Amino acid sequence: MRISAPGNSRDSGAYVASRPATLRPHRRSALHRHRCRGPRSRRWSHSPRSAGFTLLEMLVVLVIVGLLMAVVTLSPSRNRRTDLVEEAQRLASLLESADDEAQVRSAQIAWQPVDGGYTFYQRAESGTWLPMRDQLLRPHRWHADVTGISVRYTGSGQSVSRIVLGGESIDVPVTITLSSGAARLLVVSTGIGNFVVRQP
Repeated sequence: MRISAPGNSRDSGAYVASRPATLRPHRRSALHRHRCRGPRSRRWSHSPRSAGFTLLEMLVVLVIVGLLMAVVTLSPSRNRRTDLVEEAQRLASLLESADDEAQVRSAQIAWQPVDGGYTFYQRAESGTWLPMRDQLLRPHRWHADVTGISVRYTGSGQSVSRIVLGGESIDVPVTITLSSGAARLLVVSTGIGNFVVRQP
């Protein structure tokens, strides 16, 4: 029986050559899979889906833009009428307060529309009408976009420039018409010092 020495080059070479023979095919197959897989993954990153919007997405965007434009168009009309209602209610309340003040003072107080608002006046001893300066009945500016105002005696339709509160004039009902674009409201005196807001 022949035993080869560890230093024998012929036997050692045969043993070493048999080891990489089982590993090289495995390494080549792994490298081959890696090379084949790389280009496919890069091709997926450049798909047409990521290049722009679809037709459905564009239609959805157009619908949203149309709805927003409709809301913007309708909002001024709604806000204008709401502001006019608040302005009419504020005016009715101030007219009632002015009438109460005239009764307490036993003196006449007048209300008159002016450019951009309205002013309350009190009659001086000389008979001159002077603007009131107290906190409640000071000159007021319209908070709403009031585009038109008219003052008439209720029933007769006669136009007047001012309303006089207190004294005999308390029994004369008047109608104040406020306009803001297409919106209109009436501030109506009942003839007993009360003012109410009504639809035309």
